[in-house]
Amino acid sequence: MSFNNYVDTEAAWRLVWEFADPAAVVVKHTNASGAAVADSSVEAFAAAWECDPLSAFGSVVSLNRPLDAPTAEAISEVFVEVVVAPEVTAAAAQVLAGRRDLRVLRAPAPHPGGLDLRRLDGGFVVQMRDGIEEGPDDWQVTTSRRPTEDEWRDLDLAWAVAAHTKSNAVVIARDGAAVGVGAGDQSRVGAAERAVARAGDRAVGAVAAGDAFFPFRDGIDLLADAGVRAVVEPGGSRRDEEVIVAAEQHGMALVFTGRRHFRH
Repeated sequence: MSFNNYVDTEAAWRLVWEFADPAAVVVKHTNASGAAVADSSVEAFAAAWECDPLSAFGSVVSLNRPLDAPTAEAISEVFVEVVVAPEVTAAAAQVLAGRRDLRVLRAPAPHPGGLDLRRLDGGFVVQMRDGIEEGPDDWQVTTSRRPTEDEWRDLDLAWAVAAHTKSNAVVIARDGAAVGVGAGDQSRVGAAERAVARAGDRAVGAVAAGDAFFPFRDGIDLLADAGVRAVVEPGGSRRDEEVIVAAEQHGMALVFTGRRHFRH
């Protein structure tokens, strides 16, 4: 395990436990290149990997259910550096035993809260670790169109992934899986462009999340042009009304959470 392996594993492990259903997360350079929930781990892994297979090469995979043989078989077909799960079945261990370049870890659920530290020259800064305390029951629909039941589910997933993605972040999700992740961009519209480029045609009928507010309507316009039908973001911009009007004009549902995450 290298320094980067540990850091990426921590990022993947914390994100996958945001989900109650069987979930899989694929992380590269501390950002999710895929995340999905499904009826089983193997289905979740397949959907998570499909988000961005190119970026997933040499990644870390995390599961919130025991690693079983079918999931191990699927993982063995691609290049992964680390797999972390709460348990590993004997059959899964046997499947992966021949992979000399793969580390398989068992770990308990991560501790919530705690301190987040960042080194500076001659010292450090510290704050409480960010956590997702809000959920759809706390969110405010700001448009005349409300999200459908499926869109609510995907908005919840996109919001969780965005909260764990380096800012500026925009995440597009559809059918229980992230399909486009725009991470670490210097502008929010740039993050939206990256997410749309990765999602391609999968953006049609999808939803999106922004980790902090959209400061202008350009991000909403871009997502709408790609086919996104609902967006969740914190709100709080001086131009919120402009953004709401844009969503109304496109027939989108726009939801405010009242809290940003803005990971650095």
